[in-house]
Amino acid sequence: MKTSPHHRSLARIGTAVVAIASFSVLASCSVANSESTDGGAGGGADDKLTVVLPQEPPTLEACDSNLTSTGVVVRSTVTEPLVERNPSTGDLEPLLATEWEQSGDTEWTFRLREGVTFQDGEPFDAEAAAHSIDRAVNGSLGCDVEGYVFGDPDLELEVVDDLTLKVTTEQPDPILPLKLSFIEIVSPATPSDEMQREPVGTGPYAISDWQAGTSITLDRNEDYWADAPQAAQVEYQWRDEGTVRAAMVTNGEADIALGLGPEDGAGELGVSYPNNETIALRFSGETAPLDDIRVRQAINYAIDKEGIVSSLYPDGDKVAAELIPEGIVGYNADIEPWPYDPEKAKELIAEAEADGVPVDTTIVMPVRNAQFPKVSELGEVLAAQLTEIGLDVDMRMMDTAQHLEYQNKPFVTDQGPVAMLIQHGNQAGDAQFSVEQYFLTGAHQAEFGDPGLDALIEDAATQSDEARQAAYEEVFQYERDNVVAIAPLAHQTVIMAIADRVSYEPNSSTGDELRIKEISLAG
Repeated sequence: MKTSPHHRSLARIGTAVVAIASFSVLASCSVANSESTDGGAGGGADDKLTVVLPQEPPTLEACDSNLTSTGVVVRSTVTEPLVERNPSTGDLEPLLATEWEQSGDTEWTFRLREGVTFQDGEPFDAEAAAHSIDRAVNGSLGCDVEGYVFGDPDLELEVVDDLTLKVTTEQPDPILPLKLSFIEIVSPATPSDEMQREPVGTGPYAISDWQAGTSITLDRNEDYWADAPQAAQVEYQWRDEGTVRAAMVTNGEADIALGLGPEDGAGELGVSYPNNETIALRFSGETAPLDDIRVRQAINYAIDKEGIVSSLYPDGDKVAAELIPEGIVGYNADIEPWPYDPEKAKELIAEAEADGVPVDTTIVMPVRNAQFPKVSELGEVLAAQLTEIGLDVDMRMMDTAQHLEYQNKPFVTDQGPVAMLIQHGNQAGDAQFSVEQYFLTGAHQAEFGDPGLDALIEDAATQSDEARQAAYEEVFQYERDNVVAIAPLAHQTVIMAIADRVSYEPNSSTGDELRIKEISLAG
């Protein structure tokens, strides 16, 4: 990182450039229980909010907050980014940065908010912002945000004065402010050479207690720079079973339960909303038989996606043809879902076997416990359908930590070929965050690549507006025709249970980033 404090002042940054592009989003949702005034049943004291999650976060490290189970607690609650994306409009809104502008082909300048302090009393300034960005993107921690958002290139950071930060990229990056919305700013006292289980941020809540295996408690930050949130304390608990999570709300033990299915029994307290998540199988492309495109194509033909959605997820899920849903920049509406054609799948397997491909090699299918409703049933269906076309599949249920060993680099490489069940959410509203994560050679979650696809991805990242949309449409078409790195299954809709005394409007980011500051308690 290069820093040059106070070497010159910025005359004036003009009107904030807060809208990078108008990203269309999924349909809006009504406000749940917005008319509730009687207090209702709740999870504790009048000013305490109790949230029940599907699983315990493996860490609250801020630079890993792109992990769903971490971000749902940390993002914009314990820590905050420079800018915050409005999930309902796609616009970027000021947070710890008040203004920003592109001040050169590869240069962006940010004006920071004055008078903000971290929960440990350290001041927030340009040095602190540079520290967090450098730690997450330029360091050697292997942060999830680096792999998910930024990749290998480093950022050059220049502290102009206490409240002005200049960020320079290696190549022109028209959506850098959007990318920076994924970096949570932590105290400058945070070490750069080791992960932190419990971060210190500027957010409306600070971590009070983490009883491993039981609960996480946050206390309201009484020195918060913005309007104080209503709940004085937040307690997170976790239960694997959706029926148990729903019952905790309906019985008054909790205020909010996430990750529910329609059969879990939330009743009138259940609110359905689209969550921008897509489920798919991701293939390892260097190990036989999955290194043969015919086998990967066969798997796509073998999966009865319509049957899966209609039987397991009939209340809002849609069959997927690609890794992102409609409403994300780059979505290609011309790509049709793979048809269900088990006979075609068997023909492809037979062709591959005739050419010497060891199609009888066991394929490992990692499936994460409680990742989303009916995930184990889905895994069983997939394994059965792939077995029907002549493949040998070993479905393995595992916890989050084990699953991440297969999902992120360095990948598990001693278990043979892997077709892992993934749930990918594009909270940013732009295809770059998906394709550079899963399709670009050497990327954080890409197990193989293609030079032609790499060239298309690299070109698309430099485009803007209509050219950007067209470039990413081409990326998805090329991947479908020439690579087949995944088997898309479904775009998800999910349910959360909300107690009568709670007023909250869920949105497409709720499952990854539950902003407690947006929740109010009646009574």
